[in-house]
Amino acid sequence: MAETAGATAPRTTTGDILPALPLESWRPTKETLHRYAQIIGKVALAKGIRRNHWWHMTYRLTARGWTTVPLGSAADGPVFTCEFDFFDHVLRLSNDHGTQEEIPLGGQSVASFYLETMNGLRNLGVDVTLAHPTPFDLPDHGRPFDEDEQHHHYDPVLAQRAFRVQSQVGRILEQFSASYSGKISPVQLFWHTFDLSVQRFSNRKIDMTDAVDPVTREAYSREDISAGFWFGDDKIPEPTFYAYTAPEPAGLTARPLRPDAARWVPSGSGHNAYLAYDVPRTSADPVGTVLDFFESAYRAGATLAGWDGPALACQGGITDPVLWTPHVGWPE
Repeated sequence: MAETAGATAPRTTTGDILPALPLESWRPTKETLHRYAQIIGKVALAKGIRRNHWWHMTYRLTARGWTTVPLGSAADGPVFTCEFDFFDHVLRLSNDHGTQEEIPLGGQSVASFYLETMNGLRNLGVDVTLAHPTPFDLPDHGRPFDEDEQHHHYDPVLAQRAFRVQSQVGRILEQFSASYSGKISPVQLFWHTFDLSVQRFSNRKIDMTDAVDPVTREAYSREDISAGFWFGDDKIPEPTFYAYTAPEPAGLTARPLRPDAARWVPSGSGHNAYLAYDVPRTSADPVGTVLDFFESAYRAGATLAGWDGPALACQGGITDPVLWTPHVGWPE
């Protein structure tokens, strides 16, 4: 029976807000899907109009999955998008002439998915050659995608559940983003590290040595404070919320985080603030707990880095303080 106009959606309970998703429960699907994501991410890298901090090659969330930004150019089109649909369980390739191709996500190895995707793009009139058709920063980084028969697991129930987690986290990150009026990235999925995040920037330029690689130079050319979420990996074997300030100001790890379960953890040359996903998931207020964590990490970094917190505040997405409702301001 078709849903009638005006019908209400099922009520969301506290337990539904952040569903359980232990890493080991879906690791084979995650590892396959991560490589699928890298294939399409490299298409976006090759065919997108370059944006600062690599924003042209990341994914945006939709109600059904992930999508690239529109790719191609007005001068030598076609314009096209690549969308992962976790309800129909297909990669949907669409161009601005109304043509579509659908590549199934299930029943594929990475090799067959790669070959079908390249064929599908050609059918849409997209001529693309990947500069490096191999995984980035994964254990099999030297193996071409079209030779990977090892990764072929795709459980549609688990993939959809993982997307549900991302969708909810994405809404929380959007809510966190609404309180900042400075330069800020979209909420975006980075395919190389498979994390969903948002970055707040100051105008301070960061000097780097010539030894720093071009990817890092562009990503961190301005001082930023990032907040995000990843599903976990061999280093962090559980879903985790995180935040960091780059470059890291002195004394950051002495600053308190909320809730008490959050912690500063060494990472590379600095530290990340971590909060295990299950902490807010099982709390009485999952959304409020995550927002409190992000805000505490942001204020720790922004205060020590000398950002003008009150001037950058944006209550509820409103930039004019005259329109704000009474609230507690930035604490001194």
